[in-house]
Amino acid sequence: MPQSDPTLLSVSELSAAIQARRLSPVDLVEAYLARIAEREPKLQAFVEVYAEDARLAAEAADKAIRSGHAVGPLHGVPVALKDLIEIEGRIVTGGCEVWRTRKATRTATLARRLVAQGLIVLGKTHTVEFAMGGWGTNTRLGTPWNPWDPKRQRTPGGSSSGSGVAVAGGLAPWAVGTDTGGSVRLPASWCGITGLKTTIGRVSTYGILPLSPTLDTPGPMTRSVEDAALLYAVMQGADPLEPRTERLPYLDPLPTLKRGIRGLRLARMPEAERGFASADVLAAYDASLVEIERLGAEIVDLKLPFGFADVAALNLRIMAAESYAILRELIDDPDAPLDEHVRPRIAAGRSITAQAYLEALQQREAMKLAFAGALKGIDALLTPTTMRTALPLDEVDQTKAPAHYTRFGNFLDLCALALPNGFDGQGLPTSLQIVCRAYDEATALRIGCAYQNATEWHLRRAPE
Repeated sequence: MPQSDPTLLSVSELSAAIQARRLSPVDLVEAYLARIAEREPKLQAFVEVYAEDARLAAEAADKAIRSGHAVGPLHGVPVALKDLIEIEGRIVTGGCEVWRTRKATRTATLARRLVAQGLIVLGKTHTVEFAMGGWGTNTRLGTPWNPWDPKRQRTPGGSSSGSGVAVAGGLAPWAVGTDTGGSVRLPASWCGITGLKTTIGRVSTYGILPLSPTLDTPGPMTRSVEDAALLYAVMQGADPLEPRTERLPYLDPLPTLKRGIRGLRLARMPEAERGFASADVLAAYDASLVEIERLGAEIVDLKLPFGFADVAALNLRIMAAESYAILRELIDDPDAPLDEHVRPRIAAGRSITAQAYLEALQQREAMKLAFAGALKGIDALLTPTTMRTALPLDEVDQTKAPAHYTRFGNFLDLCALALPNGFDGQGLPTSLQIVCRAYDEATALRIGCAYQNATEWHLRRAPE
């Protein structure tokens, strides 16, 4: 592609070009629609593309900007939304064939907020059925193609599979996903992009199809940490329709984004957790620690009161119990055409008693306190995001989950950032996870920004 192609630019660069009137939203949307027309037949990132509406919105944005009526710095920038996020009158499948033609009767607060900032929705992206799965597969509506291997289909990561593929494949400059056990971070890892798992209450979930309300969190999926901070800044905020957002003050991550990390204390993961990762992933992880230490942070050891696997089991108990309570009519209908891998995951919630569910919630509160105590005086915990790089689809064991390093973030109500940190011997991306305390997204973004300013892993593009 020629260097003049605007789809090669970051959102911060696109914003500057649009504001300076060097780039028209009309031309930008057309460039992305052309990319979608060219690459979507193979990548299959989208459930639906809103081509004509996007063109109309781009024309309106162009006129507003030229007349001095821009609503903000992101006016005219396209975005893709995971197909759990409702837009009134638009199909919302939740990755389920039964709902393939179902239209939303409301618009999610998140979607309203983005449109109010002038963003242009290109369309809805694929998800694992009901968002219940980390590999990114969907046997009924199709599995997006991870663009890092043009010859062999590999796991795109889930459940926000389409959002990860859309950004990595250059079909959208950024996208929104949701994360209940790693569903923003897993596709970010395997698709070689940046993904932010936000803390409960930072971003409204009103109008987003639920899987596990205790754990569900929306988050940005982008090409860089700077872009993730920009999108997160407009996603968050109080919403009277989502009471958990009302208790939190708005915190802009941008003022501290480029402050650097000198003097921060960052923990490496416990030695016992290293055995879950492949050699390539560990090599990239260790190199990241060296680079971060070179940037002025102190790398320290951390002793945790429990293992990640212990937390993952409890997280799954909560997910299964709540998702079954929400979806039991479909799950218990033997004639419903459901994904054969997803049905048993949710059906497991049928056998979880009220006592077991409540005990998991009680343990969660106790373990949150224990983790906070272990993290005292430490600004972040650093881990790999995934145990290995993307697998060929025919090698996936659907009875196992790839979320060893991610589920504890949801269970303990933390925030976490996944970002590219290298490549394995096959040219597939690896990923670093930066885990911070609840509501400390600004610190996670600050650490990630310092790392990306010193490295170039996030600048590489998937082959075409």
